[in-house]
Amino acid sequence: MALDESVVVDDATLKMLSEVSTNTLAGLLIKIAGMRTRTIRRARPLNPENARFVGPAYTLRNVPVREDLTDRASMVSPKSPLHGTVDRIPPGSVLVIDMLGDTTCGGLGDVMVAALAVRGVAALVTDGAMRDGEAIAAGSLPVFCNGVNPAPSNRALLAAGVQEMIGCGGVLVVPGDIVVGDSDGVVVVPRHLVAQVAREGHELEEVERWIKSEVEKGGRASDLYPPDETAVARFRAAQQKQSWSDEAGRPARRDDGT
Repeated sequence: MALDESVVVDDATLKMLSEVSTNTLAGLLIKIAGMRTRTIRRARPLNPENARFVGPAYTLRNVPVREDLTDRASMVSPKSPLHGTVDRIPPGSVLVIDMLGDTTCGGLGDVMVAALAVRGVAALVTDGAMRDGEAIAAGSLPVFCNGVNPAPSNRALLAAGVQEMIGCGGVLVVPGDIVVGDSDGVVVVPRHLVAQVAREGHELEEVERWIKSEVEKGGRASDLYPPDETAVARFRAAQQKQSWSDEAGRPARRDDGT
């Protein structure tokens, strides 16, 4: 399935989405579209301190290896889809690799990950393992995987397709889907829902920050969370009151406009 270029996701929307937690996104996708399978299973950040990212999915599909095709699976072979992907993936993309959940080998090592970072890739996500875990964790590229294994990928897998619809950690990923990650995990947002999810997610996070502050002041969580229409109305009233308070506290404008 090719990228649906008719749905444009602009930089402002991506920025807004980058400020929304994966927890909020996962909940909103259930609420808005009934989508309960948007969180990639067993994908954890190698460095939780370098886990925040957002970008369009660029997909790589693996199949089980076949011994007479190992030359094609070689990392140095110009015929390898993996090798070509690292050379051609667009800046800002998130490389999502379907490793069939296999952790008996490592998908990429620190050299290939460094090449992705130099190309300006936003992140790498896979449901399999990686090699050179310590070196990758110390690098600049956010990498999410299911553990570390020093064995090369061609021990068990053959890269077979690029920019195809794939499954990764129980999630159907279409090229161009927007992938968001933080220290809690990875959520895949279909392009046609991105604008709505970004907008509603941004507001919901503001509401929940207000709710948390109210609870810390002694408010009953059961009266406020999860936020219903009444809680949201209270938040908006408090927001408006704060706006009025800010206006009242500002010094009067002078004739020169300052």
